[in-house]
Amino acid sequence: MCTRFRNVAANVLGVAICFAIAALSVLLEKLIPGEILGASIIALFMGTIINSFFHPKWIQPALKFTSKKVLKAAIILLGASLSIKTILSVGKMTFFVIIFTFTMCFGGGYFIRRLFKLNWKLGNLISAGTGICGGSAVAAIAPVIDADDKDIAFAMSSTFLFDMIMVAIYPLVGKALGMSDIAYGIWAGTSVNDTASVVASGYAFSEIAGDFATMVKLTRTIAIIPTVLVFAYIGTRIRQKEMKAANNGKKVQLVKIVPWFIGGFLLLAIVNSFGLIPADVSGVIKTASKFLMVSALAAIGLNTSITDFRKAGLRPMFYGVTIDTLVTLTALAVIFCMGLM
Repeated sequence: MCTRFRNVAANVLGVAICFAIAALSVLLEKLIPGEILGASIIALFMGTIINSFFHPKWIQPALKFTSKKVLKAAIILLGASLSIKTILSVGKMTFFVIIFTFTMCFGGGYFIRRLFKLNWKLGNLISAGTGICGGSAVAAIAPVIDADDKDIAFAMSSTFLFDMIMVAIYPLVGKALGMSDIAYGIWAGTSVNDTASVVASGYAFSEIAGDFATMVKLTRTIAIIPTVLVFAYIGTRIRQKEMKAANNGKKVQLVKIVPWFIGGFLLLAIVNSFGLIPADVSGVIKTASKFLMVSALAAIGLNTSITDFRKAGLRPMFYGVTIDTLVTLTALAVIFCMGLM
């Protein structure tokens, strides 16, 4: 009984530590000027630094629970902030730009990933973070492909690096090219990764550009739904093959392998698309989802060391910057060909 009580107490304390790091990260996000550093990446880096000095064995079960179970809960709640109606409010011109950038992310990313010799999970996590919405996309896709915590950390870091650079460069390039507010908003909204970075780079150009960039970014976020489904299918097929091999070729029931939390995520997204969730309630759920996701990333950071980053080398970073640059140029080319500049 005493041993069980100690285990429960250790797990509660471990989860509380992750929540405390998340709360501090959210506070720091508000205090840091320019909105260029999101709470997710702050929690990830903070956890990694703490892990270099503090990493007792008793915290491992709590880290596993937070990085897996809590993350899945955050993804389910994320569905309540997504609405298919957002796509219609932005227009077809944005849709085509997004299609081309997605093709570059995942199509071009397939060949570039092989060139950089990255495993398929890490490569696609970086591509998803680049093509959809930074950390949220990485976090949403990671569980359905059983990505390692280290791959999640590397993917988050590579998308963050590009955002830090682009927040400063985008407004300068946009003004040098003489882009209109709408054209710049589409460009920033379709090629900058994290929402905070889109907002920062958009409003640095103009208020109209900032408003439009934010709306485009929301449209991009909707792509989490089909992307998660596609990767859930891919992950399921891979697990099917592995389980068939382990069971000497016996048939495996597909329903037992499909991630259960995807159903909750889709259900909330559909309900919200029909306007059945009040705006204020949706806002509260979105805030809760973000906090749980930041907590999960704190746990991932606490399970990742600086040594892990050193072992991975610069390949994930170079891959991320390469994909981001190609997406930036692709979006710019499509906008130019559409005559929006």
